[in-house]
Amino acid sequence: MSSDSLSSASPPVSSDVKLIGLVGLAHAVSHFSQLLLAPLFPWLKDAFDVSYTQLGAVLTVFFVVSCVVQAASGFIVDKLGPRPVLFVGLALLALAGFGYAIAQNYWMLLGAAVIAGVGNGVFHPVDYTLFNRKVAPTRLGHAYSVHGITGSLGWAVAPALMVPLALAFGWRVALATGGGVAVLVLLVLWLNRSVLSLEVKEVRSATGAATAGGEFAFLGIPAVWMCFGFFFFYAMALSVVQTFAPSAAGHLHQVPVALIAMCLTIYMVASAGGMVVGGFLASDPARCERVVGAGFGVAAAIALVLALADFAPVLVPVMFGAMGFASGIAGPSRDLLVKRSTPANATGRVYGVVYAGLDIGQAVAPLIFGRLMDHGQYASVIVGLAVVQGVLIASAFNVRRVRREALVPASA
Repeated sequence: MSSDSLSSASPPVSSDVKLIGLVGLAHAVSHFSQLLLAPLFPWLKDAFDVSYTQLGAVLTVFFVVSCVVQAASGFIVDKLGPRPVLFVGLALLALAGFGYAIAQNYWMLLGAAVIAGVGNGVFHPVDYTLFNRKVAPTRLGHAYSVHGITGSLGWAVAPALMVPLALAFGWRVALATGGGVAVLVLLVLWLNRSVLSLEVKEVRSATGAATAGGEFAFLGIPAVWMCFGFFFFYAMALSVVQTFAPSAAGHLHQVPVALIAMCLTIYMVASAGGMVVGGFLASDPARCERVVGAGFGVAAAIALVLALADFAPVLVPVMFGAMGFASGIAGPSRDLLVKRSTPANATGRVYGVVYAGLDIGQAVAPLIFGRLMDHGQYASVIVGLAVVQGVLIASAFNVRRVRREALVPASA
């Protein structure tokens, strides 16, 4: 039986909306937790007498741990179901937030980052297993859209909350509040836990738990590794935008500091708007590669204009907004690429491995583009962003080229 047939009963809109909202809320906390520390680096640098390089290493540890856990947690989701794994992930994010707040030295900060990385690593396998098993196929595009929007909003809220709290009450209160946010969301999900329930035995029975070749057979599907590569480059592009592109553009076009600070927020808000549009475009899975190609094609063109053209500084945030909107349109179709490459009985495992590419890309990009920034190669940073976005277009179509229509081989 296919995974789609599990949803043949077409759950009512209200139940889908509630599920999508709860999963989106959890996803927002995941992204929120990723940016708890970075806005507070000036405070943490003085408090622990460390360099920015050492603080950056804390984030590297976070993403490396998250990568390993993400790949492994997919197997756990397939065996235990997504709900208990989700609750553990949120609890660990809360614990990490409180751990950051009470840290007395650099090593305690690093230990809390390990806990946060473990918590962060469970979300994609959990979220997409719930969506693909419980949401009506006709509403999956909208589910992916909401998922992307809430992630972007989580990124946007973190600095907007952390910095004012640190200014008013100190960095420890700010980080403790971050842990409290995770506790609050965990409570909301616990009170609505019936919406997140999924009968693992029923799903495994319906999809066939014993796969030809064993539970690692999905690793032999070429499209899975093409998706992994796609998400690696996607994370690189996102990391450049979040970390270096606004400053690089500021140097190129003599943009005032206040406008530079607005670029990332405008990008994220515009990206969320693009995902709303992308949710409707993703209603037809057959065109997902073309939507991804068009979205990132426009984004790459804007990046090249940003790097090579000469225009008024006030237009730079507008360019970031346009680039974010184009990239956002591609978001829901991006997630459909993975679903169409996923065996029915390996949902969590596939998403765990594929989305590990996100963590690896975010760990690698600063090493490459940070060096360009250190050498004043600002135009190269933006051109490099355009090149990575171009690679995403090729990667999306390569996924389609190597995808196997019969994802689970029939037994001989």
